[in-house]
Amino acid sequence: MEELKKFIDLLLRYKIVLITVPLITVMVTFYIVRNLPDVYPAQAQIATGIVDETQQMALSEASVLQESRINQKFVNMVQVMNSKSMIDLVSYKLIIHDLSGKPFREPSELLKTLNLEAKKHALSVFKEKYSKKEGLNLRNDDENGLHRILGSMGYDYMSLMNDMLIYRAGTTDFIFIDYQSENSELSAFVVNTLSNEFTDYYTVLVKENQRSSVNFLKNLLKIKSDTLQARISGLREYKIENRILNLNEQSSQIYTQTADYELRMQQAEKDIVAIKGTIANIDKRFDPADRRYMESTFTDINQKIIGSKAQMNALQDKYIQSDFDERYKNSIDSLQRIVSAQINTMSDKYTDNPLSSKTALIQKKLDLQIELDRTVYGLNSLKNQLAVMSKKFEQLVPHEAVIQSYERDIQTGSEEYQDLLAQYNKVTMEAEFPVKLRQAQVAMPGLPLPSKKMLLVIISGILSGVFCVIILFVMFFLDNRIRRPADLVMLTKAPVLGYLNLVGKSTLDLKGIWKNLHGTAEMREFKKQLRSTRFEVNRELARTSDRGQVLSITSISEGEGKTLISACMAYTYVMVNKKVLLVDGNFDNPSITKNSNTKLFLEDFLHSGDLGGINFNSGIMVMGNRGGDKSLLEVSDEETIMERLEQLRSHFDVILVETPPLDALNKAKEWIIFTDKTVSVFEADQTLNEIKNQHINYLTTLNGQFIGWILNKVKQQGKPEERIDHANVLE
Repeated sequence: MEELKKFIDLLLRYKIVLITVPLITVMVTFYIVRNLPDVYPAQAQIATGIVDETQQMALSEASVLQESRINQKFVNMVQVMNSKSMIDLVSYKLIIHDLSGKPFREPSELLKTLNLEAKKHALSVFKEKYSKKEGLNLRNDDENGLHRILGSMGYDYMSLMNDMLIYRAGTTDFIFIDYQSENSELSAFVVNTLSNEFTDYYTVLVKENQRSSVNFLKNLLKIKSDTLQARISGLREYKIENRILNLNEQSSQIYTQTADYELRMQQAEKDIVAIKGTIANIDKRFDPADRRYMESTFTDINQKIIGSKAQMNALQDKYIQSDFDERYKNSIDSLQRIVSAQINTMSDKYTDNPLSSKTALIQKKLDLQIELDRTVYGLNSLKNQLAVMSKKFEQLVPHEAVIQSYERDIQTGSEEYQDLLAQYNKVTMEAEFPVKLRQAQVAMPGLPLPSKKMLLVIISGILSGVFCVIILFVMFFLDNRIRRPADLVMLTKAPVLGYLNLVGKSTLDLKGIWKNLHGTAEMREFKKQLRSTRFEVNRELARTSDRGQVLSITSISEGEGKTLISACMAYTYVMVNKKVLLVDGNFDNPSITKNSNTKLFLEDFLHSGDLGGINFNSGIMVMGNRGGDKSLLEVSDEETIMERLEQLRSHFDVILVETPPLDALNKAKEWIIFTDKTVSVFEADQTLNEIKNQHINYLTTLNGQFIGWILNKVKQQGKPEERIDHANVLE
């Protein structure tokens, strides 16, 4: 809220500017716009048919376009209408119209300079350029002159585009062309001409692109068809040459037979192991003598059995080679019955043998031996057939790779052909339909727009006023100078004991300054501020002791007004009947000494302690110094200084010491060591920097010795403020 009040005060301070600038702007604007002609608008409307379903053909474009694609189409169309080549056609039509009949505008000064022959030449060139749809060659002097004629009439590209607006209305299917000029006929002519030229250009362009696309796709389709037929012929010839009917079925049959043979081999191997084990167990039950008897008895019959088994093995091979033909299976079963009969005959002969008790075992062994022989021979035959199948399969592998390559190429070519065929059919079908672009609204001459003169005048005044306020706000925002006591308290976190307005006094007159305060209202206000400041300072000094108090008055930099304030503070104490000693402790710039003509010097007093007989001049005693580049401790030692100050305390109520500025470093700090309290003068309209902040930190860390600031040279005038307490500001 405080900042707002300050900003309002700033605005009030510059109220003349805030009134004068908008007023001047309004007057200038009114002078500029007073002779503006009336403006006649015209608008044409073009239906594109891109998103209008009523214009969609049932077979031409059934799919819905994506929004991004639709926007891209509209942007392209608007850019074509904005292009210089398209606007040039409108320029040609305008100048041809003006040169051929009643012109839309008064002839320009340049056009008036042309004679009849020059006008005929210009008209013929413009017509030729329009028919060829060419732009003017500005490198040619003749055509460059024609371009200047267009510009003088306001028919060139830049002039037309300044008053033209081409846009798509929202997400509709329409493109609008707006143009305004001082002539209603001219406005309507421009938008209608541009609409017609663009419609014709776009129609021709679309049809040419469609024909080019159809021819290109037709040729490409023939190439793809020939390539596909060549690949199919290559595959057919390869199959004929390598006698391949159906590679997949052949390989499938070989694989099936191989798996069957492997399964039968596993079963045969199991049977052989089982038969051999059974025969071995039967042999363990016979003695060698029995075996010799049996072998001698059955020699003939065994020979017959062996022959039958050989025949049966031969049939077994044929059975396997024929892929298990049933005819061979019947022959094998017949031989099996013969062998069984022969074995039965041998068993009949064995009935009279003393070993008849083992007839069954012998019969079983013979049967197993026959079965073993048949199984072993069949296993060998299966192995041979399996090797044959493996060889046939290996022969098919190279053909498989070649055929797969042919088939893959054929499939790829077929897909490409089908895609091209579908695209060709679509483009051919779209080429048969007319272009959907058309002018939906023809512009007609209309009434002028409402006058904007007063609106422009009002807007100019408002904008200039707002601009001035913005500038003042920027100045206010960037201005961090300290102008008021509250600003100083906020930034330094130390109290302000008082403030003094800036007055027109640049010299110090210790005898006459207090009387001069009774002159003007400014001086009277300055006197009130001095009294208020003295009251606050005296209240702080009263808290130290009842004896004479020593107050050092310093500043951060030279020239902030501490000399004047020290003198004025001394006179304010005299006005309340105080014995005051004003000490000039600034050896570098002894201004008080120069203005007071005192005979009492600080160096002499510190050495001798002699006041030379105390004699007040207007109630104030001034102790000067002889100047020079020196400090207090260089004049006398610390103990002596303390004794001399105690001596002064007994004679005076208040001792005011003007010290050097803080930027003199130790010279000011040495004085502060020997004083009871310290007050610092701060000149208004300053900003704080790093060096000043260091001095401020020094003052605020003096453990209560620093009692506050006196803000000097304040430009604001107002009622004297109460003491601004640091704690209250923090709240």
